[in-house]
Amino acid sequence: MNATLTTAHELCRVLEEDPGLAEAIPEERRGRAVAECLVRQVTMPVGRWSAAPGATSHSGVGLLVLDGLLVRRVGVDGRFGAELLGEGDLLRPWEGEDEAPTLTLRTGWRVLQTARLAVLDDAFTAHLADYPELAGRLVARAIGRSRNAIVNMAIVHQARVDVRLHMIFWHLAARWGRVGSEGVIVPLALTHAVLAELAAARRPTVTSALTVLAKQDLVRPIEAGWLLTGDPPGNGYELDARVGATLAG
Repeated sequence: MNATLTTAHELCRVLEEDPGLAEAIPEERRGRAVAECLVRQVTMPVGRWSAAPGATSHSGVGLLVLDGLLVRRVGVDGRFGAELLGEGDLLRPWEGEDEAPTLTLRTGWRVLQTARLAVLDDAFTAHLADYPELAGRLVARAIGRSRNAIVNMAIVHQARVDVRLHMIFWHLAARWGRVGSEGVIVPLALTHAVLAELAAARRPTVTSALTVLAKQDLVRPIEAGWLLTGDPPGNGYELDARVGATLAG
């Protein structure tokens, strides 16, 4: 399915949906802000997503993920990188799409879990004059997304794919993880194909690397997503050296 922002929408109180934004406003003014910041929301089904030109206004702040999970893919010469996005992330999927690239890029979005997006358009932007605290919180969200991308870039420079995956899972756990009786649960249904793009690796190599991690009792799939056991990887990270040569690159 190739969904666009023409999906039927309804109104929502964005500060009620996203308490982290509401907390930026002093308590004595918060109730009024919650009532006034009424925005459109769209629901995106699982599948490919195309923010087609003209589907919605491209002015304003952008789109705020209220819940769900999306992946943004960028490919160069047959190799792809990916960014995982979810609740609280700020998007402008149309940004830069009309610019002529110096490299031939393939870009795309996919909804992995049904997503709801708040449309922070010009009407919402007008409220920033009354509630300027929101501007700083939204900028912080954008910077946080950039920081996560840089962390992932550092991770994929690790030579071994099993190391990359172990680090990626713990990086995701910092945001989505919850402590269970056996370890840390990352409740994300990530396929080997998606993990391959996050780790900048081939899917068959990722499958082999996950087998190694499972044998080391570090990461294994469960019904709720993925289970991490043991401690997060640190400096001088090493696994069984016997498998290292087969999982490099």
